[in-house]
Amino acid sequence: MHKMSISLKEARETNYWLKILIATEKQLEPRLLPLLNESNELISILHAIIKNSKAKN
Repeated sequence: MHKMSISLKEARETNYWLKILIATEKQLEPRLLPLLNESNELISILHAIIKNSKAKN
């Protein structure tokens, strides 16, 4: 369980930095938006895994 929490934290940090890059480097936005979307999906998946794991315990 602990590893999943760390993974979620890292995914959120990645998401944060992608948002900063998109805000400051507009020419990179077309290349970064798909990464941001994927990052959001990973965060949702990890969050669901953690939530379901806690519910089972």
